[in-house]
Amino acid sequence: MRILNGENVMETIIRENDNVLLYLTKKRTYLVTVKPDKTLHTHRGYIKLDELIGKKYGETIKSHLNTDFIILKPTIRDYILKFTRKTQIIYPKDIALMIFYSGIGPGSRVVEAGTGTGALTSALAHYIRPTGKVYSYEIREDFLLNAKKNLEKAGLINYVELKLKDITEGIDEENVDAVFLDLATPWLVVPHARKALAEWGTFVSFSPTIEQIVKTVKALRENDFIAIECMECLMRRIMVSPSGTRPESRMIGHTGYIIFARKTLREKA
Repeated sequence: MRILNGENVMETIIRENDNVLLYLTKKRTYLVTVKPDKTLHTHRGYIKLDELIGKKYGETIKSHLNTDFIILKPTIRDYILKFTRKTQIIYPKDIALMIFYSGIGPGSRVVEAGTGTGALTSALAHYIRPTGKVYSYEIREDFLLNAKKNLEKAGLINYVELKLKDITEGIDEENVDAVFLDLATPWLVVPHARKALAEWGTFVSFSPTIEQIVKTVKALRENDFIAIECMECLMRRIMVSPSGTRPESRMIGHTGYIIFARKTLREKA
């Protein structure tokens, strides 16, 4: 990104240290950082990464075996799917729904727990930048260190404050726009979330089991949250071909349940 006449303009010329997605097929892509004297080795030949410098996104580069790779600018989805993982990540289909329903955007202040691999953290940071902030809680230091590396790779670390703390013991921040949870006992955080959220704040929680959402919804009702919704997002890809179009044989089925709720200033009777 560069500044031109006071506006952010997407850079089209690839420079040293830029991140690039090399596309071979739908199932074979490579996220690389352009460095001199570095080489990407693939089953279709190798590519010297310094040969990418000066090229434009959308152009093609050939491997030493004369195989074409298309040069693409990585999206936030590309970064997340290529992250080094120490934990299972929330799928993009669920992340997208969580962010859309939360109402956050540029400038929002958001609390998140647990950080894990940093997939949801990165998506949140992508949408609240350039003036917002994500405060991400995690109880395992090794997870935080890995998430930090992933956030740095995606160029989002400046919009995140990583916190080695158990969020079930309390939330430091006040008047935040949303609280996002991906942890085993989200119901224990509900009272803390109510205190931390601004009057317009949104509560969002992701859980894989029915038992978790039953306890979380009960806690939300007890703490006077309103507009409580619980849903599951299923995604099925479609194979499109001149010879016949049909759903793929496999689909991403159950990944988890998402709970949404809104804070109210009404106090418990």
